[in-house]
Amino acid sequence: MNTLNKTKSIMNRFDIRANKRYGQNFLVDDNILEQIVRASGVTKEDLVIEIGPGLGNLTEYLLDNAKYALLVEIDPKMIEVIQDRFKDRTNYTLLNEDILKVNIDSVVKEIQQENNIEFSSVKVVANLPYYITTPIIFKLLEDENTISDITVMVQKEVASRMVAEPKSKEFGILTLMVRYFSNASIEIEVPNSSFIPSPDVTSAVITLKKERKYSVKNEKIFFELIHKAFAQRRKKMINSLEASKFNQMSKSDIEELFNRCNIDFNTRAEQLDIDDFVNIANSI
Repeated sequence: MNTLNKTKSIMNRFDIRANKRYGQNFLVDDNILEQIVRASGVTKEDLVIEIGPGLGNLTEYLLDNAKYALLVEIDPKMIEVIQDRFKDRTNYTLLNEDILKVNIDSVVKEIQQENNIEFSSVKVVANLPYYITTPIIFKLLEDENTISDITVMVQKEVASRMVAEPKSKEFGILTLMVRYFSNASIEIEVPNSSFIPSPDVTSAVITLKKERKYSVKNEKIFFELIHKAFAQRRKKMINSLEASKFNQMSKSDIEELFNRCNIDFNTRAEQLDIDDFVNIANSI
């Protein structure tokens, strides 16, 4: 039975309808599912973390290809489905939690201790709920030192923002955060016909291979600079920083800073690349 028919059967059996509150759209295209697993590079030596496994369509592929899986699902109805569908599997831990509240480092260590196993790497593979994509990406990039690779399905528009170049309308906070923590590449474009129910947007699978490439003296100042520079992106960056009280600096302080960094006073935030933001932060 293919994934589409399995999905329809499960939905009928458990009387399930996609829950808009959790942004549920069930991926049913076997070709896309296989491509996602290939793009992730998950092996039998890896722990894979899936956020929002839903009915378990991607989960089935991940359990076949990884050593162990951590499944984090917020919807209690889906917990029931996962427990039933994979009752004969032993290589996963299922949490009924909000991923934004989970201490992933701690949970991974517990899994290792309780099962007496080690992993060559920890990878995230997920079809993310679109309404909460950016907070999840920020969490995975910033907080979890154990994660080496992130392969996620997101709205195509969001994927484009992650890999945008300076001077484009897509370039912004998300671009800079992704670029600071990782190397990003769009792997697959996914039509809305690959889901039930079909979303209104085209999706894309993007991989983020975590790597620290930039030397920043004070990350708190660096992140504050990025967020406040784009707070009013139509304004000149110098005015945005002044209006948002960046680092409690006066306009003359910011002008002096720009002079030191050889940044034109008329520059807008999207005209600078990440190296410029690193230089500005390190010059404070």
